[in-house]
Amino acid sequence: MAATKTAYDVIIIGAGSIGTPAALAMAESGLRVLVLDRMPSVGQGSNKGAIGGIRATHSDPAKIRICLRSLEIFSTWKEKRGDDIEWHKGGYMFVAYRDREEKALKELLITQKAFGLNIDWLDKNQILDIVPDLNPEGLIGGTYSPDDGSASPLLSAHACWNAAEKAGAKFRFGETVTGLIMEDGAVRGVRTDKGEYHAGVVVNAAGGWAAEVGRMAGLDLPVKPDAHEGAVTEPVAPFLVPMIVDIRPTDSSVNYYFYQHSTGQIIFCITPNPSIWGLEKRETSSFLPMVAHRMVNLIPRLQNLRVRRTWRNVYPMTPDGFPLVGWAREVKGLLLAVGMCGQGYMIGPGLGEILAHMVKDTLPTKDREIMDLLSPYRKFEGQEKLK
Repeated sequence: MAATKTAYDVIIIGAGSIGTPAALAMAESGLRVLVLDRMPSVGQGSNKGAIGGIRATHSDPAKIRICLRSLEIFSTWKEKRGDDIEWHKGGYMFVAYRDREEKALKELLITQKAFGLNIDWLDKNQILDIVPDLNPEGLIGGTYSPDDGSASPLLSAHACWNAAEKAGAKFRFGETVTGLIMEDGAVRGVRTDKGEYHAGVVVNAAGGWAAEVGRMAGLDLPVKPDAHEGAVTEPVAPFLVPMIVDIRPTDSSVNYYFYQHSTGQIIFCITPNPSIWGLEKRETSSFLPMVAHRMVNLIPRLQNLRVRRTWRNVYPMTPDGFPLVGWAREVKGLLLAVGMCGQGYMIGPGLGEILAHMVKDTLPTKDREIMDLLSPYRKFEGQEKLK
């Protein structure tokens, strides 16, 4: 039966890394929430391809503050809600083998510490005490943030979805939004391939399809899907605690990062250079040789590991590498939460609470201070330094 004219306070487009925790926060605040997603179940877009890293180690105040809250939510989820989402506090380590990376990482420490991040610069010997298998040749040192960690994107998505439903949020899967219902310059709801739903607030949290949804409101959102690949190895005995990040660029890639899951597998990803634009999700033959060479050079003992599976994921990118979050000026009631640049999984829980406050007009002063940094109408003059 086609759905028609069901009224809600908020309709969220996208049941992924942003939409699902936003639905939870909004439902628990008393709002009537509907979430629509074209996929058959929760977290089947970019969230499905995340490798699980969660860090507040960013280069800007907005993402630091949001992800500090996300870390609190992830790390206490089992205690407070009962679900095991495989949270592991292993920390993040950004290594420096050249003067330019040392300089960049040390400069970022000023902002990171100012906004409450537990992070320090460690010299070569201190780094090797934590990760003795790192290649010592040329190693200068690095930053280490012990409170960062990882969790399971699949288990997290399902746990959040279950909690949101218990709080009263409604989810409709396998339903594609085909248009926005607008009247007098304001949103009144959405149309789908199965019916229509009415609400005074619509949240665009559509991930890789965010620009498509934006065009339904006449907006040209600067969000482009960018393909990245990840992989997982066979399990081995524990030997690696933190997520390792190497930001040295090469001709074919930029940064790469990997960690050992609690079950023993090494999970890893790399940022290609140049970017590979589009929604194509078929794996390539160039990914493994590219990333394996860099990883084995960094930790030689990785050469004996066998890779079990690879996959390709979509990062919704913006011109400067920062999300677009805020009310649309052109259409009243349209709230944008898009362009997470491959970090939606770690940003989602903290941002979900902010979005709920924005809808209810109860945003705390400390959060208002950082929202300008994420404004969809900023000039895109800078660049995220720790993408």
